[in-house]
Amino acid sequence: MTTARGVRARARIEVTAAIKEEARRQLAAEGAAKLSLRAVARELGMASSALYRYFPSRDDLLTALIIDAYDSLGESAETAHAEVATAGPRERWIAVCVAARHWALEHPHEYALIYGSPVPGYTAPQTTVPAASRVGLLLIGIVRDAHQGKGVVRTPLPAGLRAEARRMAADLAPDLPSEAVVALVAAWSQLYGLIGFEVFGQFNRVVEDREEFFRHAADQLAHAVGLVYPEPAGATGATGGRSDRAGS
Repeated sequence: MTTARGVRARARIEVTAAIKEEARRQLAAEGAAKLSLRAVARELGMASSALYRYFPSRDDLLTALIIDAYDSLGESAETAHAEVATAGPRERWIAVCVAARHWALEHPHEYALIYGSPVPGYTAPQTTVPAASRVGLLLIGIVRDAHQGKGVVRTPLPAGLRAEARRMAADLAPDLPSEAVVALVAAWSQLYGLIGFEVFGQFNRVVEDREEFFRHAADQLAHAVGLVYPEPAGATGATGGRSDRAGS
């Protein structure tokens, strides 16, 4: 009985993987809005009723693809960060940003799924949040380490934003200054804006050396969140930082 259950479990894993792979192929060919369970079943030679046992609806399949995409992106960023874990905050920040860009260029259709136009009629459930948070939490962790060490430079906030800044800090990183949290949210959105411009062709005939351009832009985002002090001797991150230092 145990052996039979094991065979069934492996078969389910294999069929689920095949369904997802075909769905990704259709995303690349037709876009998320046209994803169809019936079309996936047809291409796999399955009856629609059989596929529904794996994914009861198109939205369930989309959710699985979205979680996979976020997890793949997060894993790439975390791997890159681990390779420079002993470096200074700016080098670690840039490594995460560069890894996110490289992943997006290698997976443009999956990037479009998670950071492109919303899919009509689909609302992502809360189950996507942990995977979607992986890169953001990594960036918050880098700023947190800097804040607990040399500190981060704080950009004064206008009076009208201070209440919202305190709310954001309470929700996202209560141990960080609210100024740093506001800067983090802005940098996070700008990071994916930069990547999206490249993935979706907005830099065509505008930026030619995109690798160097992106590294410089990522360094500027590091400055924006307060990581403006020099790296330790021997660090290989981007140059050009000011010598400003701020306490916590």
